[in-house]
Amino acid sequence: MGRNSGLPAGYERFRVSPAHAPDDSGCGLLHVDMDAFFAAVELRTRPELVDKPVIVAGGGPRSVVTSANYPAREYGVRAAMQAAVARRLCPHAVFIPPTHGLYGEVSRGVMAIFRELTPLVEPMSLDETFLDVSGALRRLRATPAQVAELIRERVRAEHGITCSVGVAGVKFIAKLASGMAKPDGVVVVPVEQTLAFLHPLPISALWGVGARTEESLRRLGLTTVAEVAAAPLPRLRRAVGNAVAEHLHALAGGHDERGVVTESQDKSIGAEHTFDTDQRDRALLERELLRLSERVAASLRAKQVRGRTVSIKVRFADFRTITRARTLASATDVARVIHSTAVALLAEASSGAEIRLLGVRVEGLAGAGTPEQLTFERAEPRWRDAEVAADVARSKFGAAAIRPASLLSPGPAEPPRQGPT
Repeated sequence: MGRNSGLPAGYERFRVSPAHAPDDSGCGLLHVDMDAFFAAVELRTRPELVDKPVIVAGGGPRSVVTSANYPAREYGVRAAMQAAVARRLCPHAVFIPPTHGLYGEVSRGVMAIFRELTPLVEPMSLDETFLDVSGALRRLRATPAQVAELIRERVRAEHGITCSVGVAGVKFIAKLASGMAKPDGVVVVPVEQTLAFLHPLPISALWGVGARTEESLRRLGLTTVAEVAAAPLPRLRRAVGNAVAEHLHALAGGHDERGVVTESQDKSIGAEHTFDTDQRDRALLERELLRLSERVAASLRAKQVRGRTVSIKVRFADFRTITRARTLASATDVARVIHSTAVALLAEASSGAEIRLLGVRVEGLAGAGTPEQLTFERAEPRWRDAEVAADVARSKFGAAAIRPASLLSPGPAEPPRQGPT
């Protein structure tokens, strides 16, 4: 099953092997995580590189690591790390530029396998998914662990990549288990052994424990999940607040009431761009905001949603990052409205300092059929009609068919990254 890099000492009894199958009764929730997904997809056509350190990253001076295979990870290379740092850590690694569009294609194929097995599929990203197979076991004539093995076999055979699967009675434990199964394995946490599995782990294993929360818990003398479970709830509330305390106390007790959600509406849609060199020219920055606003608005219209809150993200040359937001009188999917709001927010947020990254995001999404609030402000041109017409033209003739005149001026050549959260 490959390296046992994700399995802590003493946890081998939870791993599925030809000689050992933990009791999976009542363990209908699976978490499937592709192994080094982006790198693995690229290596399908480069088999000679499989045992060498490989890093998928863009070629720009400020590009970040999209993915690294396991040989590269042994040198400390991680996703989202600056590519320049990765190169210093592993100078002999092979760098491969991302192949845009390929990963989504492979992900859709993998998701199709999951949906053949059960309709209860909740994608968390291109390479990470929850499944509820409880209602499919009789039809499949299989146990949850056998379904997990079937998934691994089909993903490998049909797409040439590997995945790791966690099997448990609740989502939180299944996700922890898939991390321990990496790479290319299956870990089952029997329901009656949930606390035996969970309690020895460090507090950082709990969902929602970041650096600040971990520091607060450590000040209380809490270092393991078992200690969080045993801590009086009022004491936790004083340290981390009511909501977080109750959330962590429940998880530490092995409780997670969330089921698999098959359709989850995007909470926000955004796009951002990192400049190759730091910028302070206001015209250039506003032009980039327009480019980002165009992309966000097009995504909103494609998903048939609108949003009432426009926010910007600004990262300065010294890596200080701020966000600013403004709520509109009515929801919008119009780039001109998003852009004008973003420009105003930038004027408030920036005092001329050099900027490394800009982002635009629209939040508070609702269906496009949501009634708009009436307003007696001056009538604006019918920008939305023009933008919808431009959408149609782009769908027929390509993304560059119609662009705002101001975007024909020189600007950053690298397309911004975008995506829902």
